[in-house]
Amino acid sequence: MKNNKTCPKCGGLDIIIVDGYVGAYGSGNNIMTGATVFSAVKVDRYICCSCGFTEEWINTGDIEKVKKSKKAHR
Repeated sequence: MKNNKTCPKCGGLDIIIVDGYVGAYGSGNNIMTGATVFSAVKVDRYICCSCGFTEEWINTGDIEKVKKSKKAHR
């Protein structure tokens, strides 16, 4: 949905984006990679208004930050 603006489930084109944010005490659409809000990685949500399917994406520049986090595992 992020790249082609089409829902992969229903083919819908009515896609909205909820931008990631970091609020007080780590609240918001984010992944905490450390102990402070300054370590948070924002997570953007793409939502199909036809069927409700959602995808979550982080900025490619933040992938290494998540990989290095002690909270990440495989």
